[in-house]
Amino acid sequence: MRQTSLALLLLLAACQRGGTPAPAPRETGVQTSSGLERAAIETGVIADTARTPAIGLYQRSHEAGRDALCVIPAKNGDYRFGLEASFGEDQSCEGRGSARRAGDKLILSFSRSDHCIVVAQYDGDQISLPGVVDMKCAEVCKGRGSLEGVSFPRLASDAASALQVRDSAGDPLCNAS
Repeated sequence: MRQTSLALLLLLAACQRGGTPAPAPRETGVQTSSGLERAAIETGVIADTARTPAIGLYQRSHEAGRDALCVIPAKNGDYRFGLEASFGEDQSCEGRGSARRAGDKLILSFSRSDHCIVVAQYDGDQISLPGVVDMKCAEVCKGRGSLEGVSFPRLASDAASALQVRDSAGDPLCNAS
């Protein structure tokens, strides 16, 4: 029993010693990455989302319908987008507008509504809208539909695929013009 206690005390003392300090996190715009994440990016194990453009088609199907988001390049270097989320009969959200990147965020500014701006999380493979959005964004929805918490997994990484997707009325979700 004494030997076990002594061994545990020595182990605890070894853990409390000041070892080699860990390298400071790297600043990449808004986000920071850990040493492990940085090493994984440098070796190609995971993608560097800071360098992954948001252009493409994001879509998922579910019991109530389909959620689709297309992102295409804009002339000013930012993006344009079209979004449609279905929640059942007569309950959906649809809108179009401009988008820009800010680190791991994609800022969606809807053109049809009065100041509806959503700051979405972008991780390279998915765009996730926050659990709470501004009340002004209710204008892009009908029925009890809401943009809150909707996520769109990436299906394609090219503008051609994004331009092919249609909304529920059969019109292009993203326009080429």
